[in-house]
Amino acid sequence: MYKPLPESVTIKESDINGLGLFADQKIMRGTNLGMTHLKIGGTIFRTPLGGFINHANEPNCDKAELRMTSEDMQGHQYYYKKWNLITEQDIKKGEELTLKYTF
Repeated sequence: MYKPLPESVTIKESDINGLGLFADQKIMRGTNLGMTHLKIGGTIFRTPLGGFINHANEPNCDKAELRMTSEDMQGHQYYYKKWNLITEQDIKKGEELTLKYTF
């Protein structure tokens, strides 16, 4: 079953801006929370995880860029990038997850 957010994260009102991502439980440093953005060709797609994370100058998360290759049934290769959200420190239950915007 598809889940747009990891079990440990929820969306709530943010003091930073509008809605934000918040920890539903303690999240340990170095946790990979999943994909935030996907770039195919010149188009960047934002996932629900990437759509609700707010900017901070001193963030508690970072994006890991992954360069991917895929092949279709005719043997054509496609190159794309994706970014996953990684916690840079332990996140307390109820704490907002933040990221330094780089796009």
